[in-house]
Amino acid sequence: MTNALAQMELTAAQGHILGYLAHCGEPPCARDIEEEFQLSHPTVWGILFRLEKKGFIEFRPDAHDRRCKRIHVLPKGRACQELMHNTIMENEAQMVRGFSKE
Repeated sequence: MTNALAQMELTAAQGHILGYLAHCGEPPCARDIEEEFQLSHPTVWGILFRLEKKGFIEFRPDAHDRRCKRIHVLPKGRACQELMHNTIMENEAQMVRGFSKE
């Protein structure tokens, strides 16, 4: 996974956040990520700022609360999520190759 992320110039922490975003029903806000990963506000904003700067995500105001910025995954972020998923599937297949069902 480290090699796959390095190809897209991402750190492991950035990859974890993108993975989380892939499984959210609706776009979360930074506070949701802080709570999910038990990270400080400055740490989360640093990760998100770099993801935004690299074109993986963007912030959009919440329709009901303009103070809240929702995190939306951009096409480049979706491509990264797909790469991570494929890497996980390949690694799992390699780990069980040669095993019987028993």
